[in-house]
Amino acid sequence: QVQLVESGGGLVQAGGSLKLSCAASTHIFSVNTMAWYRQAPGKQRELVAAITSGGSTNYADSVKGRFAISGDNAKNTVHLQMNSLKPEDTAVYYCNARQILSDATVYNYWGQGTQVTVSS
Repeated sequence: QVQLVESGGGLVQAGGSLKLSCAASTHIFSVNTMAWYRQAPGKQRELVAAITSGGSTNYADSVKGRFAISGDNAKNTVHLQMNSLKPEDTAVYYCNARQILSDATVYNYWGQGTQVTVSS
């Protein structure tokens, strides 16, 4: 069973930095996109940043200029460098890998989540 394993969460003061990392426990082939999502208490899960196998990236407006996603989809690894953190960035962050097979079937794999808490 494929697992995505996240690391790097924790408690940081506003203005500080954290780096999240994610790796698959076994290789996932045909990964098109790897991404980070987050979910704050009482809110829906939202996309934070994503990177395609071609290296294209996109970010939520709320994190543009502060967060940077990097990784290697072929190796099933993805990182999220978070700078200038704000209390509103507090959430559980989830790693996601999106697999698209040759018949266009799509599978989404998720990590267990890692808590990021930003104190004011």
